[in-house]
Amino acid sequence: MPVPVAVIGCGYWGRNLVRNFAELGVLAAICDPDQATASQLSARYGAPVRALEPMLRDPAIAGVAIAAPAAQHAALATAALEAGKHVFVEKPLALTVPEAEGLCTLAAQRGRVLMVGHLLQYHPAFIALRELVRDGALGRLQYLYSNRLNLGKVRREEDILWSFAPHDLSMILSLVGQEPVDVTATGGYYLHKTIADVTTTHLTFPGGEQAHVFVSWLHPFKEQRLIVIGDRAMAVFDDAQPWNEKLVLYPHRIEWRETMPVPRRADANPVPLTEGEPLNLECRHFLDCIVSDARPRTDGAEGLRVLRVLARASQSLKPAPTAKAEDPAPAYPGVKIHSSAFIDEPCEIGAGTRIWHFVHILPHTRIGRDCSLGQNVMAGPDVTIGDSCKIQNNVSLYKGVTLEDGVFCGPSCVFTNVNNPRAEIERKDEFRPTLVKRGATIGANATIVCGHTIGEYAFIAAGAVVTGDVPPYALMAGVPARRIGWMSAAGERLGADLVCPRSGRHYREAGPERIEEIV
Repeated sequence: MPVPVAVIGCGYWGRNLVRNFAELGVLAAICDPDQATASQLSARYGAPVRALEPMLRDPAIAGVAIAAPAAQHAALATAALEAGKHVFVEKPLALTVPEAEGLCTLAAQRGRVLMVGHLLQYHPAFIALRELVRDGALGRLQYLYSNRLNLGKVRREEDILWSFAPHDLSMILSLVGQEPVDVTATGGYYLHKTIADVTTTHLTFPGGEQAHVFVSWLHPFKEQRLIVIGDRAMAVFDDAQPWNEKLVLYPHRIEWRETMPVPRRADANPVPLTEGEPLNLECRHFLDCIVSDARPRTDGAEGLRVLRVLARASQSLKPAPTAKAEDPAPAYPGVKIHSSAFIDEPCEIGAGTRIWHFVHILPHTRIGRDCSLGQNVMAGPDVTIGDSCKIQNNVSLYKGVTLEDGVFCGPSCVFTNVNNPRAEIERKDEFRPTLVKRGATIGANATIVCGHTIGEYAFIAAGAVVTGDVPPYALMAGVPARRIGWMSAAGERLGADLVCPRSGRHYREAGPERIEEIV
């Protein structure tokens, strides 16, 4: 038996709901303050135009679909639930977390279906992608990212984050199965000083998975793409492609050879899909849930989870107060310093350098231009860091460490400063200097024992323990580290011909355990 449904809001998106419910044979009424639009749709689909309150009082109408402006969602959904209607509300469920929580509570009290229009959860390609993830075809999830870009439709009642990002956040939360522990967002305000036109939202999950969502209505072409990276395979959901290419599985994987990650490429495999209009499938799901008293795939709780992430992203997105004319000049012009970082005076920091969360720079530390110091980095006192160095999370650079230009320090790598430390014995006068020369790379969790020099463009593999001087261009691995090959300045392993496969530059032996570049 058909379930009579009324549609509230018949604008840009609401008219699509009108069409689908009419095609499903359940459209019972149309409600919109724009009488001309409502009358036009009424004539096309044969459903009467009704005022809101009489329509909600009509016991013949079992459910309502709400596609009004987002600011009206909470009030309209509340009125419909209180009238005993099942409710399908387009995203977002509400504009505040308390409003959404109230809707979930009210729906439970009244025993009514509350469903949120996170459309892409009903897309055949996403349904297939979710099954791949749940069946373990991608292995352990590592990284997810989505782009939802277009030229328009520019809004004024909500910014791009609230307009575009809910779909992607809903998909990512469904795939990961958890809420993020950290949410940060950045945005650009180009058409209006308080409405973001472009945002990037970063998510970190309890299991270590990370994700980002890039949305914009200032983009030269349309792009709707979700990429999911696992440790066994990768998948791409690209809604702009034809059906036979919308979901593609890439069985690429990373293998470890002699402590080095080696990518192994595989042929792309399009995943067969059954074609179907996602909105039609979503509307059918709403009707099925009403008939069977089932819990919707995107129920109020799911909408609330997405809303919590949106709220955290919005809070992160708020621009810092504009500096007043009388404010003093920044201590380090051209340097980006996160508010949680601590810089002890005196220090020198070059322009273009970025200092991220919870970094501590101790006195008399010199940092060059265009460097990046990641979360929880500690440097100093009396440490020198050259230009264009990248120091990733959880690295401590103690007194006596010098990094020349272009040095890369991987996450949690370790520099010691004394050979035989004891907690109860003061040995600060026994600190031994460590020099890392230009362009060298130190892998994650590697340990550099103090008092040694790492030569130019040397490459220390992840987890290695360096206990002596390292010649230029040497590839070092193991505990203790030994040379297992040579690396070019471009970061490529050299073969027997000592020719860099990336740059084509030639190297030659310059003595025992030593090579040099031929200029």
